[in-house]
Amino acid sequence: MWLKPEEVLLKNALKLWVTERSNDFFLLQRRRGHGEATSRITGLLVGALDTVLDSNARITPFRILLQVPGSQISWVIASGAAIEEVNKHWDWLVHNLLHSLSVFENKDDAASFVRGKVKGLIAEEVRGRQAAQEDDPEKFREALRKFELHFGLPSSEKLVTYYSCCCWKAHVPRQGFLYLSINHMAFYSFLLGKEVKFVIPWAEVTRLERVSTGKLTEAIRVSTRQRQREFSMFLSLDESFGVISQLADIALRRLLDSEGLELDRVLQQPARITKRILEEQALREYVLALFRLPRSEKLHELASCSVWTPHARCHTAGTLYTTDSYLCFSSKEEGSCTLLIPLSEVLSIEKAESTSHLPNPVIISVRTKKAFQLIDLQDRDELVESMNSRLRAMQWKKSMFRRKSESKRNPVSQNLQDMELVKQQLWEDHFTEFGRGVHMFRTEKIQRLVAMGIPDSLRGELWMTLSDAFSDLESHEGYYNSLVQKSMGHNNLATEEIERDLHRSLPDHPAFQNPTGIAALRRVLTAYAHRNPRIGYCQSMNILASVLLLFAKEEEAFWLLVAICERMLPDYFNRRVIGAQVDQSVFEELIRERLPELAEQVPDLSTLSSVSLSWFLTLFLSVLPFHSAVCVVDCFFYQGIKAIFQLGLAVLEANAVQLSASTDDGQALMILTSFLDQVGSEESPFSPPTSSPAENSCTTDPPPAGLVNIADLINESFVKFGDLTVRHIERLRCLHRIQVLQAHEDTIKENALRLTTADVYISPENLSDLYDLFKTEHFISLYWGDSSSAAAAEAAAWQYCDPGRTFVERQYRLDRPQFKSLYGLLAPWPASSNQHNDTLANRTFTLLDQDQDNLVTFKDFVCWVDILYCEDLNEKIRLLYRLHIPPALTENEDDPSVLKSPLLSTNRPLCVSLANDSKDYHEHLKQMLQDLAKEKEKDVEKPLPLMNQVRPTN
Repeated sequence: MWLKPEEVLLKNALKLWVTERSNDFFLLQRRRGHGEATSRITGLLVGALDTVLDSNARITPFRILLQVPGSQISWVIASGAAIEEVNKHWDWLVHNLLHSLSVFENKDDAASFVRGKVKGLIAEEVRGRQAAQEDDPEKFREALRKFELHFGLPSSEKLVTYYSCCCWKAHVPRQGFLYLSINHMAFYSFLLGKEVKFVIPWAEVTRLERVSTGKLTEAIRVSTRQRQREFSMFLSLDESFGVISQLADIALRRLLDSEGLELDRVLQQPARITKRILEEQALREYVLALFRLPRSEKLHELASCSVWTPHARCHTAGTLYTTDSYLCFSSKEEGSCTLLIPLSEVLSIEKAESTSHLPNPVIISVRTKKAFQLIDLQDRDELVESMNSRLRAMQWKKSMFRRKSESKRNPVSQNLQDMELVKQQLWEDHFTEFGRGVHMFRTEKIQRLVAMGIPDSLRGELWMTLSDAFSDLESHEGYYNSLVQKSMGHNNLATEEIERDLHRSLPDHPAFQNPTGIAALRRVLTAYAHRNPRIGYCQSMNILASVLLLFAKEEEAFWLLVAICERMLPDYFNRRVIGAQVDQSVFEELIRERLPELAEQVPDLSTLSSVSLSWFLTLFLSVLPFHSAVCVVDCFFYQGIKAIFQLGLAVLEANAVQLSASTDDGQALMILTSFLDQVGSEESPFSPPTSSPAENSCTTDPPPAGLVNIADLINESFVKFGDLTVRHIERLRCLHRIQVLQAHEDTIKENALRLTTADVYISPENLSDLYDLFKTEHFISLYWGDSSSAAAAEAAAWQYCDPGRTFVERQYRLDRPQFKSLYGLLAPWPASSNQHNDTLANRTFTLLDQDQDNLVTFKDFVCWVDILYCEDLNEKIRLLYRLHIPPALTENEDDPSVLKSPLLSTNRPLCVSLANDSKDYHEHLKQMLQDLAKEKEKDVEKPLPLMNQVRPTN
């Protein structure tokens, strides 16, 4: 294969290579020890060395070198594992290049020509491989060529897809092509001799919208901080808008601060992103959200089929989704009928005889002696074989870590109220008809039962079932106990925050007014913080964990907390609660969609969304009476975040008239708080705990009756807003995540400028431009730098960030090459006219890198620019002088210039002798200032004395 030309100083270093073919410009060499008939000691040693090396370090046995006659430097331009492969490259060089090279008078020019040609061949191969993945490779190859030609971006800027469309400019449509790459969107049009082209980095996109105006049928509006652009006339607006949204979302999560945001591994490698990958990723995100599966699950197959539903006595049509550990079924109408079967529960997957009434049937048997029948499966044989291979792997893994004993449920209290008995009987009837356990059919009937409130005796079991925390519990025997042992005794920020909040968790509940309940809560929270240090501990986790402990055993409560934090509320529990803020923005959008009259009367919906933040973070536990809030948690475990959106809309609709008449934020808050305080339930309170929070028994004292029944409110939310789909929520989340991340970015910039302004004389406008320049340089390394090293450096920066630094100081930092790039732009002397520019840039970076982590912060960078352009002459000279002494000057500096060991001279005021001068540094500085003053007096009239410029103090 062709290789990016790499220098080789010695053509036959250590006699490791044997030349097979050669001419004036090229050598074809073979690695010693490969293909030799005799057993020479050198060949044996080289062969042994190559065998011992790991696969990443092994050297291919054949290579082609580019050589310049009379030079000791060569370049490796091709290599191969087989002689046939390398011979093809050799023949191409001889037939296509060798004759052309003879016309070059300068042999170095000939070598440069060959290196450029090889790079072009590599780029063409990359384009070919990328085009081969598209539906129409030839069209995509042509589009890729035009993309590179029109915009001049580096070859590593991968084009994902392109669309024909119109861009509106001053009410005039310009027909052209919209190119979507991993880091940019670009538009090009050429009509009637008029060329229009522009590039928009995804990192600058602040909002994406589908708009409709009088002139446009429907268009996509892309907003940045500077302007808006509108695109229309797409062949498929839905597809185009989906891809644009995905790419913008992925880029912002990858480039902007994404601490706490999870990005799938395939999307962390931009070079692998294709349109097909984006389509697969969108489907996977939908399936994970619909069935609330672990983020690590990979989607394998998707097949249309019908499942026999005994309760309906018919086959229900829908779609089967298979993942690493689950078989999932959803009816055509989302939410009408769903089925979740963990592979850990499956005994066998078998094909049955096909008939006219039952085409291509498959029988899935589970441990509870039940079987599920699927029919109308296309490609049944391949699908069954794939599912069985994963089942065998799962069963082998279970045999290695089989549980020794079954978990025992808590005893059911015999002192139940009449309503509890009624609800319990309804659930038992439901289990008989629809099945019990994680693989029971989930239909509209279970939705009605959940709205009534799950009986206390079944609540822990059903929470574990509906969230599928049972699968995690059974597959991780002893995991929780080991976490508890490892985490206890460790003191860190998370444990300090946990200790501070322990007694704030349901303080009025008797279960947490004694050491037993507090100790159980401490163990659950510290164990989770130890399991997931990326999240650690966040406020509101204590409230959730305490409620979980009331209805489940301690280990079960831990796994329920895992399900909530890592699957059901993604990105909620981090330092900046990004996920919750995204859902607040989505909630505002849903208010506009579903409650337009309220949105019209209350133009600023941010008030309502800020009030509702605690609804999402605590699942209404902090705003509703306890027993009513627990019913909301029941719905959450059944429907996920969709239930919270629905209930939130129902609450606002019930108070729409009062909210429309409210005059300020405080009044709106009082209206909603008063309403939620009056929401009652038929649940009964708990008595003080006997031995643990999970073993509390119920009393017969009913709670105060509210004016609004929680079951009625939940049912109303189902009826009026039940058509809200998971797919719609996920699409809105993708769009609004862009806005939330950019709003955080604006806040970060404001804080960075505020912290820096007091220390410099640079104007606010110039300081803002410097921040943008600094940030852009940081992004460029992520765009087109070495992807592996850039990713590793970014990961290391976050993993080992100095806890003493503020978040703003850690946000964007430049390494040495990035700083040198900006140095060439901002240094007051032209880079082309200063032969020592590179040396000065290196020394400046070393001087600014005070903590020696090979990174420079924005504040350090700005202070350096401030000295160069705004400080007085003494400060400028002091800076230049410090570049010639340690720490800027290092002993191992590889610099052949006179700056390494110069003599003091007024002709070279930057040069200070360090090696052969006995004067100390202060004498050198004094002499330098005197020399500069004398030169100035010779050439310039002596001006009036300048006033002392003293920095203003606060």
